[in-house]
Amino acid sequence: MTVPSLLLAGGRWRCFPLPLASSLFRALHNSCCRKESTAPKKIIPHIDFSDETAKESGKTLDKLFSSEQQASILHVLNTASNKELEAFKLLRGKKSFNIVEHRKKFGPFQNLESLMNVPLFQYKITIQVCNSILNPETGGKKKKLQESRLLRKLIKPEIGRERVKAVNSIVSIVSGTRRIAWAHLDRKLAVLDWQQTEYCQLMKGSYLSSVYLEEISSIISKMPKADFYVLEKAGPSFQNPSLFPVLLHFHMTEAMLYALLNTTFAQDGHHQVLSMNRNAVGKHFELMIGDTRTSGKEVVKQLLSESVLKDEPRVFFPPEKIVRYRQMFSSTEHNRVEELYDSLLQAIAFYELAVFNTES
Repeated sequence: MTVPSLLLAGGRWRCFPLPLASSLFRALHNSCCRKESTAPKKIIPHIDFSDETAKESGKTLDKLFSSEQQASILHVLNTASNKELEAFKLLRGKKSFNIVEHRKKFGPFQNLESLMNVPLFQYKITIQVCNSILNPETGGKKKKLQESRLLRKLIKPEIGRERVKAVNSIVSIVSGTRRIAWAHLDRKLAVLDWQQTEYCQLMKGSYLSSVYLEEISSIISKMPKADFYVLEKAGPSFQNPSLFPVLLHFHMTEAMLYALLNTTFAQDGHHQVLSMNRNAVGKHFELMIGDTRTSGKEVVKQLLSESVLKDEPRVFFPPEKIVRYRQMFSSTEHNRVEELYDSLLQAIAFYELAVFNTES
């Protein structure tokens, strides 16, 4: 018996001949199809949760900001150019472009909710954008981060930006194999003191620490007091073993200066002595040729001339001292006294890079 010959009739299975069974199947099928086509369809409503969320979010936006804040935000959104909008970190790239295009097509934004009609603006990003417009601190934070990175590259050890910004005077110290030079400048870039002293005997002998202590102590006693003492950062390790005594001399001198000038470090833990990157100073005054730093003599000579010829020179040499400094420069111009030039340039670069951030 084949399956199509079995049909359920009156709750029981009955057997029909195959042709009759096929006819009954066709009749039942057509009847079911007619009922399906004539019966009213049950329509299930489609709920767009994203639209509902957007509407509710729009209402929430108005509650998050006062009427004055909303007016300020809308003023920026409706008047700022593409470039001005990109000044806000969250509006860079496509977002600022989309705002301007939306204004062209649909006119000014009437409320904060309408901002969510702009592509790429969902609820959370819209709130962040509104807050950034009211408090444009992202730029300030970025600038602070840039300043902090610059300070870390420029000076060691790391100190707080606030201490650097509040500095009133510094003594810039550069030591060589035969001499130490220093320049004392205040925050107006007025040269208060600028001189050098010989200590060639340190390179002759057995490098006893006691000899360094006596000699460096004597030199420090001549230096003026200042908020910070800025040393030229010691160069990289020499690959030539024959230059090891020179490297040792530089490190011994630096260690003595750190120890003797940091007079209050044990009490407050604040560094008064800093090391400054030599190449950064060279780049600031365009003295670098590749990785080699050239002489700063011509730059110093120009600064001395400007102090006399210009009403507002880059560096101010007090009238009562300018004659002495010019004579000192003239007497050393034919000698290689880079420490003297470098001490002055380092002091200027410290103020312009670390304190005033003219190249941040």
